[in-house]
Amino acid sequence: MLRVDSSKPCQLIYSLARHEYLSYLIEPHIVQLNPNGEFSLTHQRLFSNTAKEFSHCIDDTDLKLIKLLEDIEQGNIIKKYYKKPVRPYEFFSKIFNDQLYDVIRPRIDKKMAEAFNLMHNKRIFLMSKEGYPAGRELNIAEEAATVLFHFKRNEEEIRYYPTIKFQNQKIEFMFRDAEIICNRPAWLMVEDRLYYFDRDLEGKKLQPFLNKRYIAIPRSSEQSYFEKFVAPLIEKHHVHAEGFTINTEKYEAVPVVKPIYVEGGISQLQLYFKYAGYVFPYGDGRQISVKIERNGDDYLFHRIKRSVIWEKNKLQQLEDMGLTTSSSLFQNLEVKQNGEEVDRAFSVFEWLNQHHDQLLAAGFEIEQPEGQKRYLFGNSKIDLQVKENNDWFDIHAIVHFGPYQVPFIELKNHILNRKKEFVLPSGEIAVIPEEWFSQYGNLLNFAEGNKDLKLRKHHIGLVNDLAEGELANVTMNRKLQKLSDFEELEDVEPPVNFAGSLRPYQKAGYNWFHFLKNYHFGGCLADDMGLGKTIQTLALLQKNKEDTEAIGAKSTSLLIMPTSLIYNWINEARKFTPQLRMMVHTGAFRYKSADVFGNYDVVVTTYGISRIDVELFKNFFFDYIILDESQNIKNPSSKSYQAVKQLKSRHKLILSGTPVENTVNDLWTQMSFINPGLLGNQQFFLNEFVTPIEKKKDEDKAHKLQALIKPFVLRRTKEQVATELPPKTEQLLYCQMSDEQANVYEKIKSEYRNELLQSLEDGTFAQSQIQVLQGLMKLRQIANHPAMIDETYEGDSGKFENVVHTLANVLDGSHKVLIFSQFVKQLGIYRNYFDKQGIKYTYLDGSTQNRGEVVKRFQQDAKTQVFLISIKAGGVGLNLTEADYVFILDPWWNPAVEQQAIDRSHRIGQTKNVFIYKFITKDTVEEKILALQQRKLSVARSLITTEESFIKSLSADDIREILG
Repeated sequence: MLRVDSSKPCQLIYSLARHEYLSYLIEPHIVQLNPNGEFSLTHQRLFSNTAKEFSHCIDDTDLKLIKLLEDIEQGNIIKKYYKKPVRPYEFFSKIFNDQLYDVIRPRIDKKMAEAFNLMHNKRIFLMSKEGYPAGRELNIAEEAATVLFHFKRNEEEIRYYPTIKFQNQKIEFMFRDAEIICNRPAWLMVEDRLYYFDRDLEGKKLQPFLNKRYIAIPRSSEQSYFEKFVAPLIEKHHVHAEGFTINTEKYEAVPVVKPIYVEGGISQLQLYFKYAGYVFPYGDGRQISVKIERNGDDYLFHRIKRSVIWEKNKLQQLEDMGLTTSSSLFQNLEVKQNGEEVDRAFSVFEWLNQHHDQLLAAGFEIEQPEGQKRYLFGNSKIDLQVKENNDWFDIHAIVHFGPYQVPFIELKNHILNRKKEFVLPSGEIAVIPEEWFSQYGNLLNFAEGNKDLKLRKHHIGLVNDLAEGELANVTMNRKLQKLSDFEELEDVEPPVNFAGSLRPYQKAGYNWFHFLKNYHFGGCLADDMGLGKTIQTLALLQKNKEDTEAIGAKSTSLLIMPTSLIYNWINEARKFTPQLRMMVHTGAFRYKSADVFGNYDVVVTTYGISRIDVELFKNFFFDYIILDESQNIKNPSSKSYQAVKQLKSRHKLILSGTPVENTVNDLWTQMSFINPGLLGNQQFFLNEFVTPIEKKKDEDKAHKLQALIKPFVLRRTKEQVATELPPKTEQLLYCQMSDEQANVYEKIKSEYRNELLQSLEDGTFAQSQIQVLQGLMKLRQIANHPAMIDETYEGDSGKFENVVHTLANVLDGSHKVLIFSQFVKQLGIYRNYFDKQGIKYTYLDGSTQNRGEVVKRFQQDAKTQVFLISIKAGGVGLNLTEADYVFILDPWWNPAVEQQAIDRSHRIGQTKNVFIYKFITKDTVEEKILALQQRKLSVARSLITTEESFIKSLSADDIREILG
């Protein structure tokens, strides 16, 4: 075959070719023109890759067409449907069959129709039998033709045939060699014209009539013929009938939703429409639906016009209310999930109830699901009336399910056992909303009573939670309202004999203590470290003393705390409440009888002693029992908890900067001590709160727990009260030596004391000053930790215990701490401890090389909360503004050096308030030096710069006092 020469005149044409197996296809061909402009016999089939050469006689539409028609070229079709390489001849003779034709041909039809739509101003020819592309020229009809199907029914038969009109002229197509070119959409070739149709017509419907005037159906089979053939035809096409009637009808429609209940699965909703007496499902794609009615010998076809856009609109309304189509296969709807675990078998019912009024307003009808059960659809709500009695709240609660009212108590077992279906007196079933289970589960768990609900007074948090929730209508009387808004606390006069003043937040804490007292609640003061829990408590105890004495009575309170805190409490009491008679009940020589307690305002003891002396304590009725650092009783099986549980008092308070140290479970014992029963029993608390909050991160449960304990826990962080705090607050913490430590200290002290007294007597004191210095240094080290002078020392150190304990509180509050000591050995002891405990820290002493890096790590890494610094190294050039706590482990002779250390954290750029803790070991040189420091402060400021000069300034009497 000759190739077309693109440098000479040529033209692109489209050729309708009949394929032996695939029926009609369209092919693009380029044909060479003769000198006189007519088609020559030279032509070639064009493909995308050969089209470039002829770009001068091709436009963009042609390029689109060439690409489109390439898809239906036989080679490409074989490749698509038969993945192995094969010759076309073999494929069609051996592999191709009717089933394959039925799969392939509809796809070809679609592509052909697409091509015809692009070809309205292109030249199209019928290919000759010999394969010449420009056989007979055809043209495409400029507009769609219409088809009318006729049925003539007489005594014997029904005759059926179509007529076709084009531009209002009837077209003769029978016995004219007409051919169906495409089946769907139908394209018909009659003589030289290609016709397409105005409705989605199948060519098969015309096929029989190309060589036949009509089809006759005997009357005997007309019934099934009407149902299977005529009715669907009337739905889609124009039909003219004689001998039976077709009525076109239009009705107002009603949308209907009906639940399909799937037990244990995902329930769905059907949407359908009622047009007068006719019901159609949504999404069957019909614009017209036909129903047949037979009266004797007469047939009446009801042709019902559907409002397709209106139906779509109704679906959209449901989607806007939170439904979604369940799958493309079914047009059913289901409730959209927002990541929450819900009972999906009932979610549709809940949705119907929630949107009940909205649905009715939008004109929807709700139908019952299949089966025997009758469900009640409608809004549900709860009315709660809470009245206050002496120790109880009486809760009168009515549930409204649509028009029915039920006492709430009847739902108790359903809600506690998560049963969704509640049978109403009418026999109908109400579905309990999912959120009621979480909203009221707590209430019903803690409520008592069979007829009416009773709630213990300390469950005020539950009442508040209900009042704030949106599900229930809660009414309370005035007094109760006031109680539930406990943020507005009554102001209580401070005690007359309180030496000092309370900061505003401390005054609020003091007022809160009185709120608890008035309502007989126990409470937990959980302020951050350093905010003065001790002072607030002392103010309360002093006021309590004044109030009871004013009415001629007396009362004794019990304070229980870790051993290391005893002296701090006693010191603070001396300072702020000098009139409180305090009795320390510790040590080997403590009283063995409770009779003496009545002579004191406050008995102070330790957790250890309270365990040993539980029999003694439990026979005395205290006014207040107060636990400091109450996380000491966090373990329910611990002896401390078992012991304090047995003690009796009018009021209970606990103090702790960290009531939850490791797990939410820590709360249970502490809350059960102050308000027994508040959190239910241990197992219930574990299942209901601890596991969901810790394992599943259940925020709803965390909120519920928060609501329960909120009235009884007062926590202020340093940040919240920053404006009320001075820039820096200093506090002395007194530590008591452990027994082993005290033994070592006494032994060394005696040795030095004897030597010194000797030198004072024989006049050699002046020469032995260096020895004094050494002796004092040794005693100071033992006061901190005997391991500093004796590496084999196995015992503990009171100060070490105290520091570690205080540090744990600070770290729990995510604060940063600077820890200063002048002894590198002491810092080493802490380093060992931190390494074992996995506490991240930075370290700096005189030998540290990369100071800048160390400082940067502490300032920038949130996880590094501790900085250990030797005072000599840390005195200059450090800027540590990230720290807001400073621990000074040992007091210095020279207050100026100490000040310098404090200023490391408290300097320009510091935005936080700084707390300084100085740890002093009781009954040692440290305490004596402190006293001397105070006396010599003025001298020190002007003169003293070194330890040696400080020693020189000491007189023999000073030394006697220090070693006394």
